[in-house]
Amino acid sequence: MTTPPVPAAALAEPTVRVRATFLATLALANLGIWLAFFTPIQNLLPRFSEDIAGADGKETALAVVTGVGAFVAIIANPLAGALSDRTTSRFGRRRPWLLLGAFFGAIAIALLSTQSTIVGLAVFWGLGQAAINASYAGLTATIPDQVPVAQRGIASGWVGLSQTLGIVLGVALVTFVVLGLVPGTYLTAVLAFVLVIPFVLVLKDPPLPRADRPPFKLGEFIRGFWVSPRKHPDFAWAWLARFLVSLGSALATLYLLFFLQDRVGLDETAAGQGQTLLVGLYALGTILTAVIGGLLSDRSGKRKIYVIVATLIMAVAALVLIGTTTLHMAMVAALILGLGYGVYLAVDQALITQVLPNAEDRARDLGVINIANSAPQVLAPVIAAPLVTVLGGYPVLYAVTAGIVILGALAIIPIKSVR
Repeated sequence: MTTPPVPAAALAEPTVRVRATFLATLALANLGIWLAFFTPIQNLLPRFSEDIAGADGKETALAVVTGVGAFVAIIANPLAGALSDRTTSRFGRRRPWLLLGAFFGAIAIALLSTQSTIVGLAVFWGLGQAAINASYAGLTATIPDQVPVAQRGIASGWVGLSQTLGIVLGVALVTFVVLGLVPGTYLTAVLAFVLVIPFVLVLKDPPLPRADRPPFKLGEFIRGFWVSPRKHPDFAWAWLARFLVSLGSALATLYLLFFLQDRVGLDETAAGQGQTLLVGLYALGTILTAVIGGLLSDRSGKRKIYVIVATLIMAVAALVLIGTTTLHMAMVAALILGLGYGVYLAVDQALITQVLPNAEDRARDLGVINIANSAPQVLAPVIAAPLVTVLGGYPVLYAVTAGIVILGALAIIPIKSVR
């Protein structure tokens, strides 16, 4: 009697080193995804919110819209990841979600330009978040699916680099190249889809045999989203650390455009240009450290110390912003933030792939991790708005941000299964 190979190719731990074409197209796909995430959040949605709600209501309007999107993302990412883990398409588990999610996300982003109410803006941003997160769930799972542990630092470094370039490129394109709000929205939508296609073509995504797909039981499916901290403490600590750092980042960036207007004193045009400059410096810092940080981590076999030091450097950037009232000091903080965040993006993602509980549920568990990215987007407006408007303004906001990020560094220490 012939026994089928166990585990199936789709579930096996990767051992063959990936090639440069895989890393390059992976980075390109991440560039498209992060253009779709951050260009609206950093530039398009603030402008739409101000056009619809006016100068007096822009902060609240933006908080509502981004909060709705983040809430949708909390549900969509792990749900799509879990469904991706169970997908038995002949095209593989990840490719259908990656391609279709990017396509429908692009449509939703384009339709933001047709809205005349905050409700409409929130609805279509929520739909866009659902689709783009479905694509992102499939994309993030390809690293533990395809990349051996010894290459995950460098792979995550390229992903982190493309994430940063996505933020910079998106804001630069809609600030300096395509100045109109509606054309800028269309350009963002097109790039979000087109940049994913090369990776879909390069990716070797072995199908999951139907025999290896567990039977669907709704109760077990829902309970599967709970990863027990008692059974998997390293996963829990990694989740908490990511949540705290993501919350700090969301607090720091949510009102960046308004910070430049109201705290630094720039007019609307200068604030938009200043935002691009700060994002560019942040990107420069990230570019300088993301790939090399991942490479050094791979060579040393260590992850924790790199993540802890990188996170503390990010906290320093927030401390600098407490007393900042000039663009020059904001530039210094942006560069410091980028230097820390580059290493953090590369090494923390590699660390997380090493604490995933089960090969069968990689995308779902990464989706649970991604709740730690999305949930802060819901909480940040709730926390930031009263800090800025009632409890002391931007200095208090950045002091709170620094404290939260430091706690994120401390949460890495108890992890035991990764050096």
